[in-house]
Amino acid sequence: MKPESPAAQMALSEEYVRNFFMYTDHDNDAIAELYRLSVFRTSAALGLGWEIPDEDARLTRNTEYLKDTFTPGLVDPKSLADSEAQLASFPDVYFRIKEVLDSPTSSAEDVARIVSNDMELTAKLLKLVNSPFYGLLETVEDVTHAIALVGVTEVSNLALGISAIKVFKDIPPELMDVKTFWKHSVSCGVFAKLIASKIDGLKADKFFTAGLLHDVGRLIIFKKLPYASVQTLLYARENMLPLVDAERDVLGFDHTDVGNMLLNEWRFPSSLVDAMTWHHKPSGAQDPLAASIIQLADNMTNAMEISLGSMYVLPGMEEGAWERLPLKSSDLVTIVGLFDNHIDELFASFL
Repeated sequence: MKPESPAAQMALSEEYVRNFFMYTDHDNDAIAELYRLSVFRTSAALGLGWEIPDEDARLTRNTEYLKDTFTPGLVDPKSLADSEAQLASFPDVYFRIKEVLDSPTSSAEDVARIVSNDMELTAKLLKLVNSPFYGLLETVEDVTHAIALVGVTEVSNLALGISAIKVFKDIPPELMDVKTFWKHSVSCGVFAKLIASKIDGLKADKFFTAGLLHDVGRLIIFKKLPYASVQTLLYARENMLPLVDAERDVLGFDHTDVGNMLLNEWRFPSSLVDAMTWHHKPSGAQDPLAASIIQLADNMTNAMEISLGSMYVLPGMEEGAWERLPLKSSDLVTIVGLFDNHIDELFASFL
């Protein structure tokens, strides 16, 4: 039922949003700004007819058939990652690109030739780099042209991210709507790049891929431990816990542990692996600044999803992570505005 007045609408929004920020530090300028933005967006959604999910929506359904490949309590991140690395054939195109990049005698033309042989990858790549998100002044017509304008590394990283999406198409829909998961991932990638673009001296493009794949370990947990994943999701929803904390409580490890193992098996660039592995604890990263960018991007994504019906609370920022970034809280307003301009077209580029 729609609130009777704008004041009642705002009060209801604040009461609802507060629950999602209970594990965050409201003295943190970034968190305080995200809270304000979330309340405003939730109030706007209520005004347009959106309804706050009831308690019944927190339940999962039709999950009785799910059977775990591994036994919870007798499994570790390495065994999960090893099994996935063996069973999931990561698209060969990435490994061929990796071999070219690692060869001192290779050229940009070699990368273009490999990518161009994969028609689906080429189509998605060109759609992505021609989007306003990249802000190019001319239309990119082929992969060689894309490399000339965007760079070998960025094109290769985008090929990596696009290819990764293909691997995880069979997550049970009762457990996780894959499109919702990838929209969260693409959103995090967009926020990561927009944040990095505000910081002098950074190559912002690589942060899109790091944000895109920051939760890839969670997909492996869903695939290999579907029933245990249900318990983890319910535990997080019913106790209003950050999902990463629920993973540790129920499984004894979290998605970053699994993701680290898998991405190293797949020979992803070490800088990407580092940022993704430590996005919940940037102080442990070799590059704490990069990991802090992904952590902020993840929290921004979660905050913006509250008014879309998300049921997971913000994990919060590690102490010192926000201070590590040379940003002001007002920058977040600008970044959210740019995000709103780009997310739908970018999501369409990937799925």
